[in-house]
Amino acid sequence: MDSINNPTVEDDESPPTILDLTSHQLHDLDSVDLLPSLTELDLTANRLSRLDPRIARLENLKKLSLRQNLFDDAGVQPLSTWHVIADLEELVLRDNQLKKLPDVSIFKRLLVFDVSFNEIPTLEGLSKVSNTLKELYVSKNEVTKMEEIDHFHALQILELGSNKLRVMENLQNLTNLQELWLGRNRIKTVHLCGLKCIKKISLQSNRLTSMIGFEECVALEELYLSHNGISKMEGLSALVNLRVLDVSSNKLTEISDIEKLTKLEDLWLNDNSIASLDGIAEAVAGSRQKLTTIYIERNPCVNSPNYVTTLKEIFPNVQQIDSKMFD
Repeated sequence: MDSINNPTVEDDESPPTILDLTSHQLHDLDSVDLLPSLTELDLTANRLSRLDPRIARLENLKKLSLRQNLFDDAGVQPLSTWHVIADLEELVLRDNQLKKLPDVSIFKRLLVFDVSFNEIPTLEGLSKVSNTLKELYVSKNEVTKMEEIDHFHALQILELGSNKLRVMENLQNLTNLQELWLGRNRIKTVHLCGLKCIKKISLQSNRLTSMIGFEECVALEELYLSHNGISKMEGLSALVNLRVLDVSSNKLTEISDIEKLTKLEDLWLNDNSIASLDGIAEAVAGSRQKLTTIYIERNPCVNSPNYVTTLKEIFPNVQQIDSKMFD
């Protein structure tokens, strides 16, 4: 088999810095030249189960993706001793066969760490991960508790969706957090521990019955709460920067507490129990000019044959009502 090299080199004299071997179906890297100039190595979607020891000598390496391979815990264990690549900034182990968090404590400059789509039951060991981390992805695992995250003062994105979490906790030190993704868990109550800078929150497909708990998130721009058991819109009036609100597939009977939201552009209300459009103009008074998208299908109120016309009159700049697009 011919040696595999980086196909994109800026000129004939510059050694390649990026090697992308995505979807080459490799079982090993024996046929690959791993040049010392590499700063990024992408091995996504192969058949690898062990680490090539030559990676340990790539002293310039900043990004390493082992996504969608066959690595188990023993297969990634050598990483914990590879001090030559200790300046690694991005490590992706997504979609493998891990049953615990690997020891990545030697990477003191780590910015992105992704272990989503594995079989990890606990965040134990996360306290050893560098406090330089800005993005942490642990979605689609078996995690039951939010723990060992207190030291991530620089963290901007936390993804823990599709786990077995019941309680929102230990968030109080994440003062720089911008995005929190907790969809598809078992959370019953909103507890954001005073996160005032956060801009995106997803709690879709949980067990919420109330919206109370977002009042201090004054910087919030996007809020996703679909597929819960919420019966009343409340606790939203202080969220003056909100642009996207998704409360579809809940138990709402009316629209309320959003009349002061002047920046609202997208409003998802479909699959609820809203009986009438009476009073909707007052309920959304602040966003009548700004709103461009509204979903309200599969509510009793759409049985009126003129409901689309009514909504277009209320929202003069609307571009989409349900699946209907307008110029």
